[in-house]
Amino acid sequence: MAEKKTSPIVKDVKSELVFTKKNYQLLLISIAIVAVGFILMMGTTGDIYDFRRTLLAPLVVLFGFAFGIYAILKK
Repeated sequence: MAEKKTSPIVKDVKSELVFTKKNYQLLLISIAIVAVGFILMMGTTGDIYDFRRTLLAPLVVLFGFAFGIYAILKK
């Protein structure tokens, strides 16, 4: 009996990254925004109840996190 020769099945597997270059750029921008928020939160003045420390900096950090979520979910 003759043996059947089978050719190997070659699948064209294209390795695609989950994120595009634009996603990574937006994610880096969001990390920078969060870092700016934390720097604002540190402050240099002695007043702990300053507008910048209590309101502005946390809003900047939250905006940075929201922007990061947008960067991850953007298609």
